[in-house]
Amino acid sequence: MNLGSVTRYLEGEAIENDEKTKVGNLPPRFIEKFVMKGIKVDLIEPGRIVCSMKVQPHLLNAGKFLHGGAMATVVDLIGTAAIYTNVDSDQSEGVSVEINVSYLDAAFLDEELEIESRALRVGKAVAVASVELRRKKNGKIIAQGRHTKYLAPRPKL
Repeated sequence: MNLGSVTRYLEGEAIENDEKTKVGNLPPRFIEKFVMKGIKVDLIEPGRIVCSMKVQPHLLNAGKFLHGGAMATVVDLIGTAAIYTNVDSDQSEGVSVEINVSYLDAAFLDEELEIESRALRVGKAVAVASVELRRKKNGKIIAQGRHTKYLAPRPKL
């Protein structure tokens, strides 16, 4: 890629099927809907969520396997959901403090994945969740993540 192409890519311009697209034209919170499309909740209980998903074509990277950014987004969103199963109503939604993901294997188009998240700690100000993405057919771990959130108290007005 030449420098001009890299600049256009980073600034949100791309040529796709001879059409110029702008990232700025996407709706708010687009990434959540984009990545979570097709997620099915199989089990939900306090502190634990198990979901399944089929790897969709729009989540593949240039190597034709599940994009690391999509996996990190799953760790963020499903980790947050597991935390919220244990959050008191007087706590706010919180903000991410840290997310880390270890990518252990690749997942390919139409492969069935199981995602399990557990709230490891939900305190007054900090919550931590673990998230594993596994191949549904054999349980092999694709990625393992940990998500830490700051849970600010809701203002009392």
